[in-house]
Amino acid sequence: MRTLAFDGRMGAAGDMLLGALLAAGADRAVLSPVEEALDVEYAASEVDRSGISATRVDVLLTDDDREQHAEHDHSHDEGDDPTHDHDPGQSHSHSHDDGQSHSHSHDDGHTHSHDEDGHTHAEGHGPNRSYAEVVDIVEEMGLDGGVEADALAIFEILGEAEASVHGTELAETHFHEVGADDAIADIVGAALLLDDLNVERVVTTPLSAGGGTVEMSHGTYPVPTPAVVEIAERADWSLRGGPVDAELLTPTGAAILAHVAEGVESLPSLSLDSSGYGAGGRAFEGRPNVLRAMVGEGEGRLRRDDITVLETNLDDASPELLGDLQRSLSAVGARDVSVIPATMKKSRPGHLVKVICKPENAERVARRLAEETGTLGVREHGAGHRWVAERAFETVALALDGEQYEVDVKLASDGDGEVYDVSAEFDDAAAVADATGLPVREVIRRAERIVRD
Repeated sequence: MRTLAFDGRMGAAGDMLLGALLAAGADRAVLSPVEEALDVEYAASEVDRSGISATRVDVLLTDDDREQHAEHDHSHDEGDDPTHDHDPGQSHSHSHDDGQSHSHSHDDGHTHSHDEDGHTHAEGHGPNRSYAEVVDIVEEMGLDGGVEADALAIFEILGEAEASVHGTELAETHFHEVGADDAIADIVGAALLLDDLNVERVVTTPLSAGGGTVEMSHGTYPVPTPAVVEIAERADWSLRGGPVDAELLTPTGAAILAHVAEGVESLPSLSLDSSGYGAGGRAFEGRPNVLRAMVGEGEGRLRRDDITVLETNLDDASPELLGDLQRSLSAVGARDVSVIPATMKKSRPGHLVKVICKPENAERVARRLAEETGTLGVREHGAGHRWVAERAFETVALALDGEQYEVDVKLASDGDGEVYDVSAEFDDAAAVADATGLPVREVIRRAERIVRD
């Protein structure tokens, strides 16, 4: 399985992700839809971070857009990922992905820093946009369906985090820096580059948040910032502090990885095809401020399936009713139903019914479970996910007494297609046994042997 693995020991930000993906082999040309839609350009360069050659990506305004905003005066250090939500009309300072401190003035406009060639950085450029306005911009870019869906999902994660922090609804959420041109370029650009790498799985080791505090419009906050904490609660990966007192994990970086990456404690075994480093904007003494990305073929694994588990206790259900639950609950989305003997209060015999279903089907399945059993309550356990095999069926022909008999055999395989179990369908085997006089288990053995051989 083609896998992309991130080493999160120095956190992640939007620009670091762009740099890491380009360095790992993604084609810069796929970024053109963003450059055309926002009048920006991605500038990639090689920089040194504590002896590591890494790719630095800056989002710059084009000549036409720069002229329109030449009067703005918003200065800051190189290449930060501005993703904190601030109130307009206030001056404040805060540190970003690599620990830099910036002063942002949200008055009538912005001032943008310039590189040595006179290019204007797009950081903070653009109006404060609502969540709906950002969605409109992304949808108008003409992206492929999968790329657009990924970008919108990342913005939804950011919007829900901001809404939760500020006690608002998603539809009412206004982005400030997160809705600026460079933040949109980071998120949509990351979705485009990930699609170009054509990987089947993305993982990340625990992400370092950094330490210390940041100054925001609402006060002084410890690192990780509130939005990052909200995003981390919804993500599959782990969050850890350190290793420096600076903000290493930004909301943009966290949201991108929350959508695309599974958490792992250590890097998986990979037969590497490519690797690279994305640079943060600041150099730390003795610690390379880089995000490492590695692409290669991983070992076969089971497929992750998002689920939830419903359960209820019954002490007055008939055997016929319990036996029919598999059929009735499967009709509304249940994936599996178990009925387990239990001892109820006052030592009465009863049953524990456990149902596995997709999260989006939970309410419908719970309603049917209550209707079928008369239970007064159904509990939901956030199991999160299960690991399941890829399943396929193969029909084998058994030659017995001059006759041909067909038996379906189920094959279970991992993500790389390696079959690790075969199982003949019992009903087919029983029908052959009835017709030939062979024991059912002998029919099963012969059918499974054909597949294994």
